[in-house]
Amino acid sequence: MHGFPNVGATKEWAARAEREGFTGVLLADSETLVADPYVELTLAATATKRVQLGVAVTNPVTRHPAVTAAAIATVHAESGARAVLGFARGDSALRQLSLKPASVRVFEQAVIDLRRYLGDPMSSIGEVTSTAAPLSWLSHTVSRVPVDVAATGPEVIAVGAVFGDRLTFNLGADVERLRWAIAHARRARSAAGLDPDTISLGAYVDVACAPPGEAVGMVRGSASIFAQFLAEGLRSGVPVSDQDKPVLEAVAAAYSEAQHGQSTAPQAELLPDDFLQRFALCGPADTLLPRVRQLRDLGLDRIVVVPASRDVDASAIDASISAFAQGVIPSL
Repeated sequence: MHGFPNVGATKEWAARAEREGFTGVLLADSETLVADPYVELTLAATATKRVQLGVAVTNPVTRHPAVTAAAIATVHAESGARAVLGFARGDSALRQLSLKPASVRVFEQAVIDLRRYLGDPMSSIGEVTSTAAPLSWLSHTVSRVPVDVAATGPEVIAVGAVFGDRLTFNLGADVERLRWAIAHARRARSAAGLDPDTISLGAYVDVACAPPGEAVGMVRGSASIFAQFLAEGLRSGVPVSDQDKPVLEAVAAAYSEAQHGQSTAPQAELLPDDFLQRFALCGPADTLLPRVRQLRDLGLDRIVVVPASRDVDASAIDASISAFAQGVIPSL
């Protein structure tokens, strides 16, 4: 389950996710919008025993890869080896500061450096150039933190497939688009001489487990974030239907960072209900379960549940999470 690091609330939020059957909790890293995720993950570790604890996602611009490696390795050590590092080129953490996402080449080098800082020699992947060395304080008795690359476009998917430990797609819940992404990732691994079956694959998906009319409204702001990613991916070769192209282009043109993730944002209001019903998982549990099974059957190991927009009433979000946990998770 994806969420936000909120002071005074994260411990109970993580404990609840564990009780309700989620296998991990991931906190956003966006310094002007939310609190520090590494501090809150360490607090969450004290309230949980089983769930993985991760950042979703950090970037190579606002934090140097060595700083990121030290932070997540600390969470890993203090939690009994339960940490995972979500890593991407950067979105709100950069755009809120008028900075641009890292280039693909800079990002690729950062992924390589991160794995080296975290203790992986990267010896299994051809000729890898990096000046990074393992953090001197790392314990050899604790497993290495996995690096989970979040990707939309074909170039970043290839980077994640070759250099990441895990790859999680930012492409919504559309089965055919995810099928394309999985095939592209497998081809990239094969071309690099790696076994295409040995990388863990997942997808970020907006989820509202509620009556249909209510559910669509809950995901509108959150889905606009991922729709913007898809609009950028469209320009780099991500397959998008003729029906959806003008919608995505309008979202990108209207995007207001000041209302990032809010349902009343201009970009969110441009998303038609039928787009949201296809792009997200919206509706009661009995309609969501077959769609989640479809995603699983594609070859995904996990979905990251993104539960509603930033400005949705907290009680409605809680009810949706509980309905998903009770009506979907036990059947998987």
